[in-house]
Parts: sequence; structure tokens; C-alpha cells
Amino acid sequence: MGGALLRVLVVWAVSTLTLLALAGLLPDFQLRSDDGESLTRTALTAATGAGVFGLLSALVWPVVVRALLLVPALVLGLLVFFLNGSLLLIALWLIPDDRGAAAPETAVVVAAVMSAVASATATALAVRDDDAYRRRLYRLAERRRPRPVTGGPQPEPGTLFLQLDGVGHRVLRDAVRDGLMPTVAAWLDTTHRLTPWRTDWSSQTGASQLGILHGSNEDVPAFRWYEKDTGRLMVSNRPASAVELQRRAVERTGDGGLLTLDGASRGNLFSGGADQLALVLSMAARRGRANRSRSGYFAYFSDPANAVRTAGSFVAEVLRELTQSIRARLRKETPRVPRGGLYPFVRAFATVVERDVVVAAVMGDLLAGRTAVYADLVGYDEVAHHSGPHGRDTDQVLHRVDRVVALIAKVAEHAPRPYRIVLLSDHGQSPGPTFEGAYGLTLKDLVRAGCGLPVPRRVRRTPWGHPQTESGGGAEARDAARDALLSVLHRPVDARAEEAEAARQLRGRPAEPIVLASGNLGLVSFPEVPGRMTREQIELRHPALLRTLANHPGIGFLLVASEEHGSVVLAGDGLETPVAELKDDAGPLAGFGPGAADAVRRTDGFPHVADIMVNSMYDPAAGTVHAFEEQIGSHGGLGGEQSRPFLLSPLSLPEPPAGLAGAEQVHEVLRGWLRESSGPQVPVEDSRPGGVAEEFLPVDGPAGPDKSG
Repeated sequence: MGGALLRVLVVWAVSTLTLLALAGLLPDFQLRSDDGESLTRTALTAATGAGVFGLLSALVWPVVVRALLLVPALVLGLLVFFLNGSLLLIALWLIPDDRGAAAPETAVVVAAVMSAVASATATALAVRDDDAYRRRLYRLAERRRPRPVTGGPQPEPGTLFLQLDGVGHRVLRDAVRDGLMPTVAAWLDTTHRLTPWRTDWSSQTGASQLGILHGSNEDVPAFRWYEKDTGRLMVSNRPASAVELQRRAVERTGDGGLLTLDGASRGNLFSGGADQLALVLSMAARRGRANRSRSGYFAYFSDPANAVRTAGSFVAEVLRELTQSIRARLRKETPRVPRGGLYPFVRAFATVVERDVVVAAVMGDLLAGRTAVYADLVGYDEVAHHSGPHGRDTDQVLHRVDRVVALIAKVAEHAPRPYRIVLLSDHGQSPGPTFEGAYGLTLKDLVRAGCGLPVPRRVRRTPWGHPQTESGGGAEARDAARDALLSVLHRPVDARAEEAEAARQLRGRPAEPIVLASGNLGLVSFPEVPGRMTREQIELRHPALLRTLANHPGIGFLLVASEEHGSVVLAGDGLETPVAELKDDAGPLAGFGPGAADAVRRTDGFPHVADIMVNSMYDPAAGTVHAFEEQIGSHGGLGGEQSRPFLLSPLSLPEPPAGLAGAEQVHEVLRGWLRESSGPQVPVEDSRPGGVAEEFLPVDGPAGPDKSG
């Protein structure tokens, strides 16, 4: 008690001195009346102002933040400076005789400095006091549990799963080699092992994390897809879709998820059955007090010093992105995508705000002794989409991620139980110019042309590829694709096509296909045709479509159903292979890596697989793909590093099996590790929010980017 009182007095004294110094430095900030006052009286005024500001920060700030929980987190971050400055103005107004005054913009600066200094002082005083440090983090995450009884049996170890979103196996190895991640490097030299694993065909967070946390990612063909039977567009990072995907997985497995036993889920798309939640998308559909997913924001921002520090880092990250974007343009770096608009703010949210909130919640979980914690750090993935997976921009992010890992490991030393820290990723990223950047048209343009639908004029003038992208038979493939498209653009006379068009007009049904992109994986669906269309049906309605797509140099292969062969994979030069006969080392999937054939076969059996599944080309020598979105670092399909994430586990845990393939197998490995220390995980009821109906999503609405929308 005496130590706590002493720390309060010291923080108050330092805050008073800071206020005096700022009053002397800033012309629009004063702590004395215009007639002048003695130094003692001015110091008393500063002490009063510092004390009142401290009380308001402790009592009023948490109330204000809780009232703003329904405000988007991005907006809340921008309001931090304004709110803190307002509290200082109130504190100055409460000083007797109107001796304190500040211009509004000056109050914002003074409040930010005051909060930072107070936080730094309190932390410095508590750093050598384990109990004080622990209490501070408990308070931060609203976790208050009794400390374990000393002298009793040693508690079983807990497990922290820390997901480094989008960091591929090669990227991690290179970062360790280049000294960007010294903490991870030290672990690899002493306590941990590195294991690569293969994703499913849909190499993206929605499929991977659903499989890892809930044990099933069946019928998740891509990041976004159209379901004909319900008429809805499913997008993995939309709350309504995440709720439904989690419900389906729980129904399929009969189990609540990986984290059902005293677990915590932080910053994830899905809950994993955890009771403790923060920034979990599948819980975001909850309304009012039941929405505990937003409580992570309150737990963090209820401390004004945290709010100010994060807001300052947010602004710095926005400026960093603007600087890096300008530098890329001046250097004429290629490939390059637009990085303006709201993207600098989206990047700052992912790399700063979400990181800080998730890390604070994880620290609270460790000190509360949670049995299993799964958290996602999304910063690298967001930056790599726009800057590329390799380069100075992403190197800086990886270095900061390593510092976060070191901080969490340090906090784990203060936990009431030992912790095993597992690092893993959900997918990697493959570099390469976008499909539109390389060929002058989008996948949707190409599909529309193949269907004989109007296309923009720029498509008629498309260069059909750049010389540096062509090798061997590239020119021939380009010419074949060009001829196929031009024949469609000039409306060839085809009796079957005319009959199909007439039939469409008589029925009055739209002929517009739905074209969706998930990285370098494209999905084409014809909503007016119930069920999955076969190759024969597609060719009857759109004779040039499959030929136009398969022969395009930017496309690697297509998957379509077939009345004759069940399902087939089509590629250039008329190559056609039944799915049952697919091989990894020969045919259309040669070069896409081991496990590609099995991944395609599995997806072919999904109820909601698209009428046409389109995978972009992959250059094994350069490791590049073409994203059908505006991304120069992409994931979602087959080809390159995107399909090779990693699992970094302590040597004290059983070694994962060789050839680990698919998120569902990763789930079994993680669940086995939890059973080893905690006994069987008890299946629970579906933990999704009750009474929340799934929304029907319009197919023509905008779809957000992976994990940042």
C-alpha cells in the first residue's frame, strides 16, 4: 500500500514539473494570471492542474471510451487526441481564479505529452516491482484472478498460439538469416523447431483459420464466393459470413473449437470456441452489451496513456506509408499498385491499432493464466499486399513483429504458469504484377468478352502482355488468346450461340456472369443456371468462353465439371485432364508444387464450388503469380510461397508429422498439444451469438480486401 502511494506521489510530481516546463515553452499555454504570480503559486497551480487532469483521466476517460465502443475503431483512434485535449481544458477550467488557460490546439499537445510522461514514469517505477507490473497488465485487460497458492504443485503449462498473418516459410527463414528477427533466430538456435506446411487450394485466412480453430474448412472454396442455393455472396471477412462459416464448422464437427477449454481468441476471424474474445469478427454481429468482441478496445483505450501512444504511432505509420509510396513512385519501382485513398489509414490500423490492442489482451491473458490463447497479428499481410512480400517496407514490419514477440515472451515470465509459445502462419504471399497490370484487362473483362458481352474500349486495344513476361511459347499463347478474344468481340456467327442468346431473351433472364477474385484465384458463376454448370452447358451457351480463358497466357488452369469425365482441368494448347487423373509432376499442375492435385480434387467436391474455377499462371523460376485484385503480393490460390506457411514450435512439444498438409491437419496437431498438458478438450455447444440471423448479401456490393476491410 505504501509503495503504491509513493508511486502516485512521484507520478504527480513529475506531471507537475512537466506542466511547468510546457507552460514555459508554449506561448499559448499559461499557468498564471496576467498580473503575474510568484513561482510558488504557479507551481501550486501546476500541481492542481496535474492532479485534476490525472483524476479525470482515471475516472472520466474510461466512461467516455465505453460510450464510444460503437464508434469504428479507426474513428476512435483519430478521436483520441481531441478527447485527451478536452480533458486538459476541463482540468484548467477547474483551477481556481482562472489561472490556467490554453488554446485548443495547444491543449491537445500538452495532454499528449502529459499522458506519455505519466505512463513512462509509472512504468519505470513499476518495472522492478513484479506485483505492480502484473497489476497494471491485469487492469489493462480487465483480468482479476487470485494468484496461485505458493508452495503448491506446479501448474500445467499454458499454450499461446501467435499467428503471424501472411508470413510464409521462406519469408521467415530469410528474415532470420538477415537479422530482422533476432528473437525468433535465438529460439531456433535453442528452444524451437521450424516446420513448413501446405495450405489448401484456398490459401487465405478465412479457410486456413477456420480449419485451424474449428477443425473443418469444408466448402470454403475461396475468400469470396457466390452460393446459388441461397443467393448470397459469402466474404470471409464480413461479420455475417464469418458467423455462418463458424456455425457450419461447429455443426460439421460437433465441437466448439480449439479454445473451448479456458481459451481466449484475439484479433481472429473466428472464436475457436473461446469464452474470452477481443476483435473477433464472427462475434461482431452481436449488439449491445452482449458484444464482448469490442471489449478489447475498451480494455486498452481505457488507459489514456495507451490511447495517446497508439494514436501517435498511428499518425507516424500513416506518414511512413505516404513516404514509402512516394519513394516507390519516384524510383519507378515495378510492379506497383495504387496506395492512396484510405489505404494509409487502413495500413496504420492493421499495423498499429489492432496490434496494440491484441498484444495488450494477450499480455492480460498470460498473466491471468489462461490455458490456451490464439492471437493474430495482421500487419505484415496488409503491407505485403501493396508493397510486395519482399523488400524494405515489409522488412520493417517483420522487425517490429519480432519486437512484439520478445515483449510477449518477457511478460510470459511473470505469468502464474509456464507458457509454451507457438508461432505459426495461415498462408504466405506470392509476388507478381497484377493480371490487369500485365495484360491490360481484368478477369471480369476477359470473361465478359468470352461470353460475347460488351467490354470497355481499352480491352479492344489491350497489348496482351509485355515482352518481359513471355518466354518459350508465350508469344504463341498470347496470339491464340488474342485471336480467340477478337473473334468474340466481332460477334461470330454461331448457330448454337444464337440459339442460346435467343433462349435467354425469351426467358428474360440476365446473361451477366458473377466474377469474383480471391488473390490469384478467380471464380465465375452463372446465377441464372441452378446447380453447378458442366463444361458442355457452358460451351453451349458461351462457345468461346472456356477457350478464351484457358488459352490466355496469364491463366494457369481452369476447373470445370464435365458430363463425360466428372470434372476436368483445362489449360492452354487444348490440354484437358480429368480430375481423377491429376498429378503434381505432370500435366496442367506441373510446377504448382506438391499436393496441388489433392487440393484441386478436394475443392472439386465442395457443394459451393464455382462453375469455373480459375487459377492464374505461375512462373516457378521467378516465383510469381498474377493476382486478379490490385495486389502485388497475393494469396488465395495455388502457386509459390502463398501455399507454404510455417509452424514454429517448442522442442518440448511432439514434432509435427512430415508433409503436414491442410489447415485441418494443423488443427489436429495443435489440439494434440493441448491434450498433452490439459487433458481432453470437452466439446461445447456452438458459441456463436444466438438469435442473430444471417444476412443475405448483395452480389453487386463492394467486397473488402482480405482482413482489412
